[in-house]
Amino acid sequence: GRALALLHESPSEPWTLESLSKKAGLSRSSLHERFVHFIGQPPMQYLTRWRMQVASGLLRDTSAKLSEIAESVGYESEAAFSRAFRREVGLAPGAWRRGERRPNAMGSGPESDRGPGRSAGAPSNEKRLT
Repeated sequence: GRALALLHESPSEPWTLESLSKKAGLSRSSLHERFVHFIGQPPMQYLTRWRMQVASGLLRDTSAKLSEIAESVGYESEAAFSRAFRREVGLAPGAWRRGERRPNAMGSGPESDRGPGRSAGAPSNEKRLT
């Protein structure tokens, strides 16, 4: 649906439940209920996980500074981004980056394509949100 597309297109936006619901043309409660029903988690929790997935790709595939990555996924400070990344992924961003760039690092197999905090089935139903 529209709300999911907005989050995916603009992870750096300072989204709130209110701003997302307005742009999607839904009430806050309808947006929340639809996210929980179709995605399995509230919209702001999904946004955090999406941001960390985007950040993990940037950490793995670029040499961008942590502050640049933080800004590109919606964090005003590197410290806030690092706290959120550690909370979601279990490692500091720099440590995660070093582990992902090591040949034969644990987590570098096909399952790492899902990104941090993603279960095997998580992405499969996200397109049904309306």
